[in-house]
Parts: sequence; C-alpha cells; structure tokens
Amino acid sequence: MRARLKDVAAKAGVAPNTASTILNRRPNSWASKETEQRVFDAAKELGYRPSRAALGLRMGSFKTIGLVIPDLHNPYYTAFADRFERKLRDHGYDLIVEHSRNNIEFEMHCLESILDRQIDAVTYFVSDFDRHIDFLKTAKKAGKAVVGMTGLSAAEDPFPFDSVEIDFSVGLIDAVEHLLALGHENFAFLCALAAGQEAGDRPQVFNEMLKERGIPEGNNVFIACTHKMANVYEVFKRFLLEAGDSRPTALIAMNDLSAIGAIRAAEDAGLRVPEDLSVIGVDNIPLGDYLHRKLTTIEQPIEAMAESAVRMLLKRLSDQEIDFQTMRFDSKLIIKETTAKVRT
Repeated sequence: MRARLKDVAAKAGVAPNTASTILNRRPNSWASKETEQRVFDAAKELGYRPSRAALGLRMGSFKTIGLVIPDLHNPYYTAFADRFERKLRDHGYDLIVEHSRNNIEFEMHCLESILDRQIDAVTYFVSDFDRHIDFLKTAKKAGKAVVGMTGLSAAEDPFPFDSVEIDFSVGLIDAVEHLLALGHENFAFLCALAAGQEAGDRPQVFNEMLKERGIPEGNNVFIACTHKMANVYEVFKRFLLEAGDSRPTALIAMNDLSAIGAIRAAEDAGLRVPEDLSVIGVDNIPLGDYLHRKLTTIEQPIEAMAESAVRMLLKRLSDQEIDFQTMRFDSKLIIKETTAKVRT
C-alpha cells in the first residue's frame, strides 16, 4: 500500500502539516534542521512521494507542458519534441506529448483532451486555424497558456496567442529560383495533406510564384497525397507513368519524407534523380543525408524554434498580462545532391 503523508508524519513524530511544509520545502517552515532530516528520512524509508496533482492544485502549477504533434513517424516532429523537452527540463518542467496522426478530426480530440490533463500550457502545430477557434477559446477560459507553431500569419489576422512563425516563402522562392537557374521549366508541387485537410490556397500560391517568374500555369502541376509513404509512392508513380514525356523535370515536396517517397517512385518508374528529375524537400531531416544522393531541402531552424517556444511559455506563465509575443523565422534552401541542370 502506498505510503501517505500522515504515515510519514507519524514515523517522524511531527504533525502532518509540518511534514507537508518540510517535504514541499516551503519558505515558511520553522522546523529545525534535525526535524527536517527526520521527515526526509521517514519519507525515504517509507517510499513516500507527494501527489503531484494535489501539489499542482495547491501551488497553482503542475510544472508540465502539453505538446500536440501531427506525425510521430516524421523525424522533424520527434526532433522538435526532443529539443523542446530538453529545454523545458532545464527549467524544471515535464512534457506530455499527444500524437494527432495527421488526422484533422483526431487532432481536435487531442487538443480538447489535453486541456483536461494536469498541464500549465499547450504548444501545438497549427494545421487549420479556423477549426481551432473553439479550442483556443476554451484554452483561454481555462487560463492555459498556448504557443502556436504556425506559418506566417497575415498582419490583419494574427494568431490570437503567443506564436512561433516560420516563413516558408523565403526558402520556397529560393528553391524555385534555384531550379529556374538550372533550366527547369516544368514543375510539380507534391503536397501531403492530413486526413480531412483541404489544400486551401496552396495550388494558387505555387502557381502565382511560378507565373511571376515567367512559367505559365500549364507548366506546373499540384499533386495532393497523404502523409503515408506508401500513398506518396503510389500517387507520384502513377502520375509519372500517366504523364509520360510531358512529365515535370523538377519536383518540390512539402516535407522530406514525401520527397523520399517520390524519389523511390521516380526510380521505379525508370527515372534517375537528379539526372531526369530534380527533387527538393522541406525540413532537412538527417535521413536525407543518407540517400544515394543527399536530399536538397528547405530547412526550418528547429533548435531556435524550440528555444523560442519554451522562452515564450516561461514568460507567459510568469506574467499572464503581457502582450502576445511572436517570433518569426525564415526557412532556408540547403542545396545538396538531388537537383541538377535539365538534360538537353
């Protein structure tokens, strides 16, 4: 049977309130050093551990942060969670991770349920802001701090909590201009979408970006797939076989795992990367450096993003009244070995 506070107090010969004050190291303790040692020794001998839930309710802090990630299988998100947890631990906080499995409906379940956990704040990757409004309202009413990991917000419609924003357009523009400099004129954009997620304005943004650089809309194609590698492979291989000689010579995939699946599909369709097809991913996961050709990719500054998210949370938890904070980061093109000049 688990030892209780009154068991520790009885063994140490003190009142339960005295034992509680000593074990929680409260500054108002008047106990002598000898008494304190007796209480700590009794707790150790009995294997007593204070109830974290009770302590959290009493102190107004559970010293725990919730993190919701879209894909536990994607090394980018696990790497972020690892860095985030390490930085939180340095400040005495623990981390609870929820995995939404790239499913918009289940993501809503994760966001709602994590508010019922014994946490002080939530950090999550914002996939669909409009669908998250009710969650954010609930979090605000519950007094939970929130940090959203978002794309670049519009100035007239900012994220209504603290946020870490990544500007993908910087790296994406550099990627397009890099491919144009290599002579590419036919493009494909491979977009992995979560279950229940719409493509939104992504096709239009990609078309406009190329159109501004002299590439007509007919020379680029938007390909939607899921986050599952098998689906990426099937969708892109089928596309290549149906496209035949009119296939694109350059592909930008919206994460590195999709790029890797597309590379395999291209090679199984009889194409060589980068000789016949240049490929660029997003995230710069370490796995990309161990392909037969190192994957050219658009990097997100994951270390700085995790550090900023932790810093925002700590600042918010110490002062709920400060203005909402936003940290913005640019993405960066990292040229490696999966892009090449168009074959003539």
